[in-house]
Amino acid sequence: MATATYQLSFSSPIARGRRQRQTRASASASAPDRHDVVSPKLRLPLRKVPGDHGPPLVGALKDRLEYFYGPGGRDGFFASRVRAHRSTVVRLNMPPGPFVAKDPRVVALLDAASFPVLFDTSLVDKTDLFTGTFMPSTDLTGGYRVLSYVDPAEPNHAPLKSLLFHLLTHRRQHVIPTFREVYGDLFGLMENDLARSGKSDFGNHNDAAAFGFLCQALLGRDPADSPLRDEAPKLIMKWVLFQISPLLNLGLPTLVEDGLLHTFRLPPALVKKDYGRLADFFRDAGKTVIDEGERLGIAREESVHNILFAMCFNSFGGMKILFPSMVKWLGRAGGRTHGRLATEVRAAVRANGGEVTMQALAEMPLVKSAVYEALRIEPPVAMQYGRAKRDMVVESHDYGYEVREGELLFGYQPMATKDPRVFARPEEYVPDRFLGEDGARLLRHVVWSNGPETASPTLQDKQCAGKDFVVLIARLLVAEIFLRYDSFDVQVGSGPLGSSVTVTSLKKATF
Repeated sequence: MATATYQLSFSSPIARGRRQRQTRASASASAPDRHDVVSPKLRLPLRKVPGDHGPPLVGALKDRLEYFYGPGGRDGFFASRVRAHRSTVVRLNMPPGPFVAKDPRVVALLDAASFPVLFDTSLVDKTDLFTGTFMPSTDLTGGYRVLSYVDPAEPNHAPLKSLLFHLLTHRRQHVIPTFREVYGDLFGLMENDLARSGKSDFGNHNDAAAFGFLCQALLGRDPADSPLRDEAPKLIMKWVLFQISPLLNLGLPTLVEDGLLHTFRLPPALVKKDYGRLADFFRDAGKTVIDEGERLGIAREESVHNILFAMCFNSFGGMKILFPSMVKWLGRAGGRTHGRLATEVRAAVRANGGEVTMQALAEMPLVKSAVYEALRIEPPVAMQYGRAKRDMVVESHDYGYEVREGELLFGYQPMATKDPRVFARPEEYVPDRFLGEDGARLLRHVVWSNGPETASPTLQDKQCAGKDFVVLIARLLVAEIFLRYDSFDVQVGSGPLGSSVTVTSLKKATF
């Protein structure tokens, strides 16, 4: 297979951050936006943040039970608060509460107007807030606070994020061909499943393919040829469970699950051996990236655990959630959408010598829009947090709300990215939503990456270092599907970390 290349705009994150700050300052001075979240002059009526946290302990436990086990699920939990208080900014308790989190009280931001304050690190502190009101033990990350928990104001933030930029780009020429090879094998296995039993579990095949692709593309090593063999996905998910179990609903009996997962932390010692196997792999496979970390002033062991976290928790975890979601929404979109995508993908590839290249992908605007729409309607990471650095006014569409220094702000992203004041038919998957000038204007409200889609990550912010990489590989997945198949059918279920997708038919390409 011919080697293809791609380029990401990570070459000078420091300069890009300076340009973005200048651009934002200029735009703010010349044309204020009605969605600006903080203003020295209050433009909207001031309102006290409604809601309360209830009695100590009791209020947090009540909210936790409703969040996990209420009739409307977590979406219903937040929607009920909005209805009750007629406000999209409310006070409530966020799980897990006692006895995992010391203080569950938050000010919840539940619309597209208020949500972006969480991206402004001049206004909010991000220290130790990656998982919300509690932080997992550093025993689960080699004794280090990895980048996801580090605020941009801390001196080690810039070197650690620079390391991840390097990880993502130093083998960029291998990304497209490796993806096509690994996911080509995945679809071959799925075709065998369909021929044998009439169905194929996309999630199981995707787990193995995702980890294999990441290691081969970014590190040049196939984990199947290491002591990990094919065990990495199971080891990773066990390790992830021990970090975020207080936030998960596994479908166990309520009293068992709430007592076991949400009330106490699972002891890190139970996954120490498994984590050690993962660390040994990355310590060996990631030597050239670790060398770059040393050049940046990062201790070699700290680099090992940051690379592991970035590739296993952030990247593999993201692909485990996003790719089944993509297949789900595309499968439900139906034959007409499949035909449009197949026509676009095949025409672009033919026009570029029969190869999938960055230029070919650039000629697939519907593919890109379909990816953005999946990221909008079902963002892989639903929650963001930030602690107010000073007294401020946060604005929704209709009111300004006073927030005090030190209060914890929480945003539930699905309510921001399905805000009916911004998106028409917000609950529908509309593959062509982001086409044309009108679609492009909506992109700033796609915020899955902990920042707007119209911005790029820099060393000074908490936007996902792999933002462009994630969009690229999601586009590659869509392109690979519709190069091979005219259409496909799915059955969809739910799981602890997103959708469970079973493919029931794959109709091979006929044109």
